[in-house]
Amino acid sequence: MRLVVGRSTAGPATTVVTLMERPTVNSSARRTSWITLAACGSLLATALAAPASAAASGPARAAVAAPLPGLDPVALQAAIGGLPNADVTGALLRITGRAGHWSGASGVGDLKTGQGVPLDAHIRIGSISKVFTATIVLQLAAEHRIDLNEPVQRYLPGVVPADLPPVTVGQLLNHTSGFPRGAGDPDFGDGSPEWFAANRFKSFTPQQVIDLMAGQPMQFAPGTAQQYNGLNYYVAGLLVEKVTGHGFAEEVRSRITRPLALHDTYVPGADDPRLPSPHSHGYLTVKSSDGTTHPVDVTEQSPWPWAEGGMISTPADLDRFISALFRGRFLPPAQQAELFAVPDVPSFHSSQCRTEADAGRACMTMGLMRVTASNGAVVWGKTGSRPGYTSGVFATRDLARRIVYSLNPTGVDGAEARYIQKIAAASFGTLVPATN
Repeated sequence: MRLVVGRSTAGPATTVVTLMERPTVNSSARRTSWITLAACGSLLATALAAPASAAASGPARAAVAAPLPGLDPVALQAAIGGLPNADVTGALLRITGRAGHWSGASGVGDLKTGQGVPLDAHIRIGSISKVFTATIVLQLAAEHRIDLNEPVQRYLPGVVPADLPPVTVGQLLNHTSGFPRGAGDPDFGDGSPEWFAANRFKSFTPQQVIDLMAGQPMQFAPGTAQQYNGLNYYVAGLLVEKVTGHGFAEEVRSRITRPLALHDTYVPGADDPRLPSPHSHGYLTVKSSDGTTHPVDVTEQSPWPWAEGGMISTPADLDRFISALFRGRFLPPAQQAELFAVPDVPSFHSSQCRTEADAGRACMTMGLMRVTASNGAVVWGKTGSRPGYTSGVFATRDLARRIVYSLNPTGVDGAEARYIQKIAAASFGTLVPATN
């Protein structure tokens, strides 16, 4: 049993809440690609799913301003309670906004010492990195250095395989490129916990990842559908470097983290596997040759996903970033509108848009994803995952409620989904799960 401390503020009152409270891998998950752990991206969307008949469509849907529920400390503590267990070793949750504050942590951050999960933990944010990348590309568009309607091949000749059709910069950002998903490659392993644990320090360049598209068919004609594809953001990262003449990490510092004083958010160097303290350790359960299982500490790992998914941050920094982004701190009105503009195209086997509210339509913008709760609340944000770490940052458009969560799953089968569902329900109201 671990002690969980949660702090809740709703109005003038402040309540301190005290809550009480190893790993196997589904063999079907062995084919999961570490290039993007996109399946985790649909977890919060599924949790918030509303019946299709209850959701508006198009621009009107984004304008819904449903009342938010009051923060219920019992529901919040239950959402992250009961840890550690076989699926998740630790969790933290931070809720802010004028509709109330609450923060809590559960489980252990270190299996060896039994130390708890720090509320200010550094976390591997995975695909939340895409929000930073998209923001910079949109800034370059505002500066007239990039045209969102021009083919990316114009800016990056020879980077994308020559047999692929023209794809615009905007189609990269909102995942309507139709790019191939990439072919399997022995260097990237089989996606199993065993492979990753043994090869977690291996590194791959963005170009190596992009080259996986060579000889593969397009998923659909560019602009005709939406499919979440991390390859889009490796190309976007190289685009930033080509247009600015600076490294991607430098552009993140100069444009976002330094102006906002995000001291704990950065793009690690390709050869830097460290995760700064304080942090929770990430673990994967691996199977030994004798059939027994044991946890392997994968806290230190290569940050090679880079502009697509390699960044490090903290809950406080992510909260500050999403707040500034939504308030228009980084983008003028025309580009700000792209953050909340979902293309009117079908979803093509996407790992993200799998809710009844989506009804088979796109749910992602140039950097964010939209989720509609059963009570009509519309939430915007992004999920991210790396081995041992699953996180998300979401907010209502008016920032009345903002949440950042981080879990430490021990497998790759999405078993942490039930915790994300409970976090979403406790944060945004009664929810109806999707049927697909």
